[in-house]
Amino acid sequence: MNRKLISIFTNETELSIDVKQTLTKQLVNLGYTVMSEYSRDADLIICIGGDGAFLETIHKCDFPDTPIVGINTGHLGFFQEVLPEDFKKFIKEYENGEYTLQKLSTVKCLVTTADGQKNTHTGLNEITITGRKSYSIHFDISIDGKPIEKFSGDGILVATSAGSTAYNYSLGGSIVDPRLDLLQVTPLAPMNTTAYRSFTSSILLPSELTLGIVPESSENRIYITNDGIETGYSNVKEIEVRTSDRHVNLLRFNDYDFWNKVKDKFL
Repeated sequence: MNRKLISIFTNETELSIDVKQTLTKQLVNLGYTVMSEYSRDADLIICIGGDGAFLETIHKCDFPDTPIVGINTGHLGFFQEVLPEDFKKFIKEYENGEYTLQKLSTVKCLVTTADGQKNTHTGLNEITITGRKSYSIHFDISIDGKPIEKFSGDGILVATSAGSTAYNYSLGGSIVDPRLDLLQVTPLAPMNTTAYRSFTSSILLPSELTLGIVPESSENRIYITNDGIETGYSNVKEIEVRTSDRHVNLLRFNDYDFWNKVKDKFL
């Protein structure tokens, strides 16, 4: 009789496929049912690949409540907990319940166009708001309805704590411990002139505050990118960015330490 249901996703590289085949065989021998697609009845999602594959899996499963663990066959593998050579240890520790769940916050933005249409985008790492490539963009930015700055530059990025080590970090943003529930707003190539007084470094916002963005001109096309998924809009009236009520439950084993991982990956 099968004991539990596990969904496995992979980025389809040769190494990932080999790991999936070997892992599937071992799990089936232990009495698990293994699927290559997501089911809400799954007890665990396993993602084999790098951080890109992890984010793709999260979106494909629509930010599931089901715990997820990653096996790193990519490069950085910041979200990925398990090395391919350690998956036997992973199975043993999972069977023995020797793990915790790290609850990761997400960020969402609501785009309202001039005709009243509203669209929502959610990201685990970040949301970026930009204009056409090679064109600067101009925003009026507020925090909880209070005007803060007139921004001019390539755009802005709003990162979660978990996403602080991704694109945000390459822009010069701060690394934030994922146990802190906040949003980090980081400018992309900001201008600071007499006309536009843009912040030139990141600002940190408590999770309960909302970032408001109003384009100076609704005629300019604006692009919303959530975890690498780009959507273009015309005639944008306003954009609101805030912490989402959706979470990702990342499975972490007892020897996991965030700052050790930062040291190993970046130093």
